[in-house]
Amino acid sequence: MNLLEVLLYLMLCSLALGWIARHFNFPYPIALVVGGGALGFVPELPQLKFDPQFILVLVLPPILYQAALLTSWRDFKASVRPISLLAIGLVIATTLAVGGALKFLVPDIPWAAAFVLGAIVSPPDAVAATAILSRLNIPRRVVTVLEGESLVNDASGLVLYKFAVAAVLTGTFSLLDASVQFAGVAIGGAIIGLLAGWLFVFIHRHLGDVFIEVLTSLSVPYIAYIAAESLHVSGVLAVVAAGLVRGRYSPEIVSAEMRIIARSAWNLIVFMLNSLVFILIGMQLSGITGRLGGHATAELLLDGALVTTVAILVRFAWIYLATYAPRVLSGRLRRREPGLPEAEVFIMSWCGMRGIVSLAAALALPLALEDGSPFPQRDLIIFLTFVVIAATLVLQGLTLAPLIRILNVGTDWSVQEEESRAKLALTKAAMTAIDEAARNGKVPDDVAERIRAEFAEKVTIGVATGESLHVRADPARLLRRAAIEAERRELIRIWRENQISDDVLHHLEEDLDYQESRL
Repeated sequence: MNLLEVLLYLMLCSLALGWIARHFNFPYPIALVVGGGALGFVPELPQLKFDPQFILVLVLPPILYQAALLTSWRDFKASVRPISLLAIGLVIATTLAVGGALKFLVPDIPWAAAFVLGAIVSPPDAVAATAILSRLNIPRRVVTVLEGESLVNDASGLVLYKFAVAAVLTGTFSLLDASVQFAGVAIGGAIIGLLAGWLFVFIHRHLGDVFIEVLTSLSVPYIAYIAAESLHVSGVLAVVAAGLVRGRYSPEIVSAEMRIIARSAWNLIVFMLNSLVFILIGMQLSGITGRLGGHATAELLLDGALVTTVAILVRFAWIYLATYAPRVLSGRLRRREPGLPEAEVFIMSWCGMRGIVSLAAALALPLALEDGSPFPQRDLIIFLTFVVIAATLVLQGLTLAPLIRILNVGTDWSVQEEESRAKLALTKAAMTAIDEAARNGKVPDDVAERIRAEFAEKVTIGVATGESLHVRADPARLLRRAAIEAERRELIRIWRENQISDDVLHHLEEDLDYQESRL
């Protein structure tokens, strides 16, 4: 296949999978894993050759960067302890448990190669978590911990993955050296990311062109990743740190027009990259299963089911232990002091969907060792990774909503309450701007009164009426713009003062962006 045929093939597959997800109303990662698996059964499917290492560089930076941009720094700091327990402690525990399980199932596999699989499937996926959790109305503290975990654990999982792959390639491993390198790689990557984030915030303030701003935004994750990797520190952590920094300053430095364009561009790029990786694995599945001819199909599926079960059970054991052990040791459980509701603990334990990061890491495995011999059990590791992803996405992703209803997990009204208070504050700021313009004689009184009524009505109906938005009178348009700017300043102020969450900020910010674009 030439490059044009490959691109056309990937585009058609992406469109088909996207339509399936929309038509059957379920998260698109589930459609991708099912569609990608189905491609493996297509006869005479063309094989696309690619450099395995190129997959990580192409796919991971934009996906992790977008997730970091939308992460609430306030909520992240407030939940740093549970996030750290899951993103670091659970990743290490899952790596060891899954590696041990694979060594038990396949005694001939080297320990280092077994731990490679453990590191690959250790981190739940940020994209899968966001795509599925965004469709469910569950308490914000649960969503904060799960999304924060899925963001940071990609970094810790991939650092362990690189150490395990290096141990396979070199045949040597030192726990002390690995621990020191782990700390150095993590701290170095975070520093590079923070510097890159602040640098691009400074650059962004002086660009002034929407399309250059969007292109600059798209280049940030790749530059941070490549810069960090060239210095032999964590490129993943660099991308996450850069995204957190830029997301913190984004409301102040990004224009409405740029945000609208960038929002669509990022969503499209992330979907295409997800589609690319799942289609690539689908195109290779037939060849992988053919090379695994020494294993019966039933045996491979059973091994995949056992590895998946271990990964799920380790998560349950770790979360329940981390939740209740401190309360037992401190006596709070005996005194019946309130803690996290049991239903929420169960939901957090069940939310372990693997996805694009695990699959990209599996596809990026080297084809051969330094002496030219094949990477031990590479095809088996890729196959088991796909089984774990498929099982967790389909089983856990599709059962989350029914489980939430069955367990009667309470609805979190805090976001709605925050949004209502924020809308009142924004309307008050808009009214103040309108009154000031009227007092200064900048607009006629009848125009000011009409715009004042329009913004008062917006609190009730959510947006201004279509008719009034298209009034051609310059004073009315200028007054609307001044009112929207006042609302935006007030929104950033109450967000900076931690009166509202990032979720409320992004929702109201999007509403203001589209109002401003209509002017």
